[in-house]
Amino acid sequence: MADGSVAGVVSLKDKVSPEEWQARVDLAALYRLVALYDWDDLIYTHISARIPGPEHHFLINPYGLLFDEITASSLVKIDLEGNVLQETPYFINPAGFTIHSAIHDAREDAKFVMHLHSDQGVAVAAQKEGLLPLSQHALVVLPHLAYHDYEGIALNLDERARLVADIGDKSLMLLRNHGTLSVGETAAECWVGMFFLERACKQQVMALSAGRDGVLMAPSASIREVKNQTGRGIGGGLAWPGCLRKLDRELPGYDA
Repeated sequence: MADGSVAGVVSLKDKVSPEEWQARVDLAALYRLVALYDWDDLIYTHISARIPGPEHHFLINPYGLLFDEITASSLVKIDLEGNVLQETPYFINPAGFTIHSAIHDAREDAKFVMHLHSDQGVAVAAQKEGLLPLSQHALVVLPHLAYHDYEGIALNLDERARLVADIGDKSLMLLRNHGTLSVGETAAECWVGMFFLERACKQQVMALSAGRDGVLMAPSASIREVKNQTGRGIGGGLAWPGCLRKLDRELPGYDA
């Protein structure tokens, strides 16, 4: 279809609460933005959003759709046990359930959770030293960054406790040998956090092309100063409306 949506998906706009619909639109926008920035991995990563309310219900991608095909109505609603809570022809990625159910259950502030396998994110996740203080983007990210060791494809539910322990109260994570992860109170926070992490990883890969001895680490005083300057987080509220306008121009249809 011209707008990138998949034929046969019935609109849920008038069938769910306004709060759930807004969560669906925001989450679908995140999927489309990942596709627009070429950070998707066919169908094999995942982003989720908790639906407002007392239940720990959340939305995740219909397994099998490309990220540039996902719409608000095609997202799948599940609970913390992985039960699908709506009529849908789709099922979900089991590895996505493992990672996202763990974080949504443990972190009330983690309304949106994004996990990617970008080339640059995996490249830095595979480096022993992790993210280095090579750029301003990295200095913004480092105070908010956690690490989780690779345990294989995230299909074992007992990994959830270790994921939660490793991320702690951080908003960003490098999954060793695997990829990147971002959480946010809003879609904007989740997206801009991931944007800075992915950009910092790309800059590191490019800088290290000169060799480890050919790069300049940021001074310790500057590292401390940027940490103080970004103590309240990375934010994103100002950038988010522009990102949506970009989607409306270049990859419309996510809000259907």
